[in-house]
Amino acid sequence: MNQNTSGSKIVNWGGYLAITLLVLLLVSVFTIRAGMWQQGLVLYALCSIGAAATLAVFLLCLVLPGFATQRRLLLKRSLLVIPGTLLFLGILSGGKYPQIHDITTDVEDPPVFAMAGEIRDKTANSLELDPQTITQQLAAYPGIQTVRSKLEFAQAYAQAEKVAADMGWKITRADPVAGEIEAVDSTKIMAFKDDIVIRVRITDNGSVIDLRSASRVGRSDMGANAKRIRRFITNFKSP
Repeated sequence: MNQNTSGSKIVNWGGYLAITLLVLLLVSVFTIRAGMWQQGLVLYALCSIGAAATLAVFLLCLVLPGFATQRRLLLKRSLLVIPGTLLFLGILSGGKYPQIHDITTDVEDPPVFAMAGEIRDKTANSLELDPQTITQQLAAYPGIQTVRSKLEFAQAYAQAEKVAADMGWKITRADPVAGEIEAVDSTKIMAFKDDIVIRVRITDNGSVIDLRSASRVGRSDMGANAKRIRRFITNFKSP
């Protein structure tokens, strides 16, 4: 068997593998969205790792003289594993985030969920905030703090409810007397559902608004809850 024939087999089989990994990656996403998130995440991770490894092999072949006549094919096949490789890099970057999934603007007196416990599955994460989670949050997200507004209580509540709706959150509970709003937000790709509670309180100078955002599954939220709270605060303060 000559080198060209051997090289062609590697390129062809690599192409079949790249297609398979891409299809299985899509299957993993649909599996997660269907509610089987544990199985889906395992498949997602394996496909991402496989895509990164396959791309590494393709890149190595591109610089080898024996594959000079097949570089165009290698480049085309490489495109199939780029999505999975990018997701793999995203998994690696997750190490910079703390292993927490529940974030609040008020670490001393966090808003309490009333509705979330009723609509969550039994297998969902606990809604109890422990001291270790608070410690990790303060170290990772020191800028997430209570919003202080000059708006009167009723105005602040209406503004909070409007911002939540405008951000696409599904309102599950609204209590203008208690000044509490609960909502659910879904992540774009995986459709993971995260619960949010907003609490508005009156002060001598206006009102204070606190939020809490908690993921239903997973140990780490990859920073998603902190980003969600920051977006809300930015939108609330915007005219």
